[in-house]
Amino acid sequence: MPPRHPDAIIPPPEDIVVPTKRVACDGGGGALGHPLVYMDMGGDDFVECAYCDRRFVLDAHPKAESEYFSPAARPPEAH
Repeated sequence: MPPRHPDAIIPPPEDIVVPTKRVACDGGGGALGHPLVYMDMGGDDFVECAYCDRRFVLDAHPKAESEYFSPAARPPEAH
């Protein structure tokens, strides 16, 4: 692999503010996505996706957890 140019600008990972500590990531979906993974923040206020480095940050006013709430990062009509 050729070396990177020292002036190359690498964009930072995407930050997504979420209302709950349980989240899901599919890398944006489509052909460029990755398998759907579910993550839990545990005692932290953020979690990073191991596939795409998206960082999910807990909202300042989090919502109560529910087993019926789907943490998938897609609109309901996409399921």
